[in-house]
Amino acid sequence: MVRLRLDLAYDGTGFSGWAKQPARRTVQGEIEEAFGRILRFPEPPTLTVAGRTDAGVHARGQVAHVDLETGALGALEWRQRRGAPAGDGLADPTTPEGVDERLPLLVRRLSGLLPSDVRVHGVTRAPEGFDARFSAMSRRYAYRICDAPGGGDPLRRHEVVWHPRPLDADRLNAAAAALLGEHDFAAFCRKREGATTIRELQRLDWVRRDDLLVATVVADAFCHSMVRALVGSLLPVGEGRLPAAWPGQVLTRAVRDSGVHVAPAHGLCLEEVRYPDAGELARRAAETRRVRTLGA
Repeated sequence: MVRLRLDLAYDGTGFSGWAKQPARRTVQGEIEEAFGRILRFPEPPTLTVAGRTDAGVHARGQVAHVDLETGALGALEWRQRRGAPAGDGLADPTTPEGVDERLPLLVRRLSGLLPSDVRVHGVTRAPEGFDARFSAMSRRYAYRICDAPGGGDPLRRHEVVWHPRPLDADRLNAAAAALLGEHDFAAFCRKREGATTIRELQRLDWVRRDDLLVATVVADAFCHSMVRALVGSLLPVGEGRLPAAWPGQVLTRAVRDSGVHVAPAHGLCLEEVRYPDAGELARRAAETRRVRTLGA
């Protein structure tokens, strides 16, 4: 088997999230179907992704991996020269060299087959121990809000949320500081059976650029809806309706609070997934698979 790393981006507006679902258009479904058609598989291969995004959430730096049988890329045709036979000039597809030579062809074929709102920018042979999900050190998201009185730029309406009341960046940052570190983020997550809600929030800060406020949110991993719930807890503080200490108090209680409103999906974008050096990939994956407890 050969494991391939995919670096991709998508506009989440027209998708019901990343994960494949029956009778719904999803990012995973589109890419897997394209793979199946290009490589002539009776059943599409399954992708593993760094972070599942919800419906309407975008990604600029998403990462996934797929495992293929050695030689599967031999289905790609080489047509650099008119009339050249299939595979002309390429190494044996069952060798690492043959795989590497065919990957640029795979990227071009994917670009021709995928819809314009999803793009695979690069495909590489993954190093030993790489797992797109479990090897990741951190994920970086950006949340974009416009608080201009007259509304936001209509050309950016799919990626920037308009907030009807003015926001104070200093108040937002003061409230965000209390959320940093390793905590049980149960108050900001949708719980799943058998899954922990302990996460390490490494960065959460806001920067204003004219009428645009951008939150940068970095953690080792995120629970379902966590980023949007964190943003939703900070907005009433930024408006001045709640004290800066309130989000930290919600965090300490570790239960969902009715005062925390999940921010709209379309303002959120996965910007980057970071991985350790190649020699640390397997160790990181094993470490991530362990269920964490606070203070462990």
